[in-house]
Amino acid sequence: MAETGENAPGPTGPTVPSTDPLGDPFLRTRIALPTRPATYLRRQRLVDHLDQALRTPMTLLNGAAGAGKTLLAADWAAGLRQPVAWLTVEVGDRRPGVFWAYVIQALRACGAPASDAVAAPADATGVDQRLLAALAAELNDRDRTVVLVLDEYDRVTAPEVAEQLEFVLHHAGRGLHLVLVTRTEPLLPLHRYRAAGELTEIRAAELAFTPEEAVALLELHGLSLPVHAARALVDRTRGWAAGLRLSALAARESDHPELYLKEFEADRSTIADFLLAEVLKGQPEETQDLLLRVSVLERFCPDLANTLTLRTDAEPILAGLHRKNAFVEHLGRSWYRLHPLFGEILRAHLRVRLPGLEPELHRRAARWLRRSGFLRETLAHGAAAGDWDFAAGALVDDLAIGQVFTGLRSGDLARLFSRMRPGARSPATDLVRAARDLAQCDVDRGLARLRHAEERLAAGASEPVPDVVPDRAAAQLSCALLEALAARLTGCPPQAEKAAEAADELRQQVPAHLLDKHPELTALLLTHLGSARLWAGRFEDARAALTTAAGAPGGASTVLPREDSMEHLALLDYLSGWPGRAERKALVAVSEAERGGLPQPSGSGIGQLVLAAVAVDRHELGRAQALLDETARFPSGQRDPVMAAGRALATARLLLVRGKARAAVEAAAPAVAAAVASPWATGHEALVASAAHLAEGRPDQAAEVLQGVSGDQPTCAVEAAAIQVAAGRTRAAIDLLDSIRTAGRAGPAVTVRAALVRAQAAERAGDTATARRLVAQALLDARRERLRRPFLDAGAWIRPLLATAPLHELAAGWLTPGPPRRGEQPRPKALPPPLVAVELSGRERDVLERLARMMSTEEIAADLYVSVNTVKTHLKSVYRKLAVNRRGDAVRRAHDLRLL
Repeated sequence: MAETGENAPGPTGPTVPSTDPLGDPFLRTRIALPTRPATYLRRQRLVDHLDQALRTPMTLLNGAAGAGKTLLAADWAAGLRQPVAWLTVEVGDRRPGVFWAYVIQALRACGAPASDAVAAPADATGVDQRLLAALAAELNDRDRTVVLVLDEYDRVTAPEVAEQLEFVLHHAGRGLHLVLVTRTEPLLPLHRYRAAGELTEIRAAELAFTPEEAVALLELHGLSLPVHAARALVDRTRGWAAGLRLSALAARESDHPELYLKEFEADRSTIADFLLAEVLKGQPEETQDLLLRVSVLERFCPDLANTLTLRTDAEPILAGLHRKNAFVEHLGRSWYRLHPLFGEILRAHLRVRLPGLEPELHRRAARWLRRSGFLRETLAHGAAAGDWDFAAGALVDDLAIGQVFTGLRSGDLARLFSRMRPGARSPATDLVRAARDLAQCDVDRGLARLRHAEERLAAGASEPVPDVVPDRAAAQLSCALLEALAARLTGCPPQAEKAAEAADELRQQVPAHLLDKHPELTALLLTHLGSARLWAGRFEDARAALTTAAGAPGGASTVLPREDSMEHLALLDYLSGWPGRAERKALVAVSEAERGGLPQPSGSGIGQLVLAAVAVDRHELGRAQALLDETARFPSGQRDPVMAAGRALATARLLLVRGKARAAVEAAAPAVAAAVASPWATGHEALVASAAHLAEGRPDQAAEVLQGVSGDQPTCAVEAAAIQVAAGRTRAAIDLLDSIRTAGRAGPAVTVRAALVRAQAAERAGDTATARRLVAQALLDARRERLRRPFLDAGAWIRPLLATAPLHELAAGWLTPGPPRRGEQPRPKALPPPLVAVELSGRERDVLERLARMMSTEEIAADLYVSVNTVKTHLKSVYRKLAVNRRGDAVRRAHDLRLL
């Protein structure tokens, strides 16, 4: 333990004086270790660091008032084995004689130097150099290092005292370890000690409490707080020891301690009293005024502070406050910020001392920040000032309106401008309101506000305050972006093209550096244009725009349009018959959003729909359903025609596969109205209706519905051809295949179905060799993509072909079960595995179950409340799917396939 106070051995030298050089009695409390309160928390990480610091001659404990420096040093010193001399410095110690008299008194109290040569100075104003040399020599001769702790060292302001202390420290060698506890940078050449590796520093960041330490501290005060709540408290106090202790003491008096610690009002607490007394009231009037005014800022530099004070003295004041650890933190490059609690208290004090000034301060700050190019802070202060015309004008002038949609800042901007008052009626505020509405897919309201803004801009409307009038070219370019989005949401490709043409012209009229600064604007516009072109069925034009958007620069600012465009490109690939490519692009879009840190779910949801459609084609029905369920979280599907059509397509296909024809027809029609019909959406809707007619035994109606499907939509055409040939219209199916036009090489979803249609036609014509060759080609193309659905939809005719040796080998392992693995027992001959999975509709299963109960056709009809002809139609379909011709065979086959 440290040897201090009454327990220390007495001096062995001359008589110890009882008074200091001023004639006042020595105060023993100044040379005694401070008492630690019962609620003091020992933080071992700091104690360990101080132990390690003994390897260097000097340790610096530097932090703001209430950072816990003194108690930390006292707790550490109390546990040391070597002698510790403690001195709490007072203002009077700026006189060298008084300072050194107390230092010698502290050293004697712990049994350090006590010879005749080291006598306390008698003159308060000076110290004999021989005394300092003798002190250093005696310390240097000691076997055990003496630890000298100088608490409140920031009160030493005399340069000569600092020089004398450095002299003693240097010549004492290993006999002295100096610990300075201070709020400010000490008057010592610290740079030399740092360069020589002879200084250990523990500063504010290390002194701050961690959330776990805060929990332990609160427990000592009888409070229990979970770590997540403690983390919020630590964030608010920045781990400031006094703030935590004062909060804990006040919370103990509250009926709801945890709620108090979460919501306490800093300006009405003991923390406020502490900070006002320790920091603010001790400052000159000019400094107090500056602190009060900059309290409205998140961060500030001298020039910005001068703008708020209307003076020119901010730079030296801020530098001095930082040096004094007066809760002004230096951020680098002349920027500062206030401690959060101190800022809260100062803002409350500002409203009392300078009532009504706060909005004007925000207004001045907003204009300085706008001139300096700090848009985010400009908007925040413009909003705080209630100057919405100015804030909206800054957003539009900066070409930053795209940030309302980009995901990373859209939430902040939505919250900021949600407070906009109805009285703000400039063109810029109309544009911002229109952007917010369109971002929420409120197309009608958004378009009305957009038209109002365009009318005012066209008429050259002026505002009473010049700096709220937006730059005309920037405003018109913002209009073009919103027009493109509205065109996308209303399914109006001509309007999107018109907006894109206007944007191309306007880009020449705005500063290039703004376009470079906001690449999200162009990326968003191209994405909307590409989506509208995709809706129109102009696949290659859509691909050009979307590919450019997907490769947009800009990092985080363009993450959302890049994801959105990549999802559209995935849909393009799927509609063009390339499911593998579509899947890869959809997965890239998802990973792009995750890497960019976008909140999930993000994007349009088209990527998930593409993955669901691909899963249906691969007969992975559970995965397809899960992906479709996931798309319900995307609100854009409520108004985006492409998204709505994609969801209708994927949902209807899954329902068809599961035998729910009527439900599929209902799901096939997109719920969103569009100005222009989409050829591919219309084509797929017709395919579902036709397939439903065929499944319910109406081949004529099935063929009639397909009259509008042409070769311009290859994926629709091959599926239509498959339905035609299944309905017995082989010639119409072949003609439709011959009419297919592709811009490039057809994708496997097209070639596989086309080959199967031609194979079925050849089989019906008795050309089994050609049919076998075409099925082999289809298997090869489908195997790479794992496309099972075309074969499952083909019907009974394909099963005998797949049973032949060459084709069975091509199908084994991905379409049909492969040979048994090593060590696996072969399946019994009596239960041959199905070559292709059989899918029966719900009504077909009902008929089959009653067939197994030996019910007649008339009995089945009566039991199901349908006509006898309807039952016969279902029976024909069941026989076709099970590849049988008689009732008994159908029941046996169903048992083999575990359908019953």
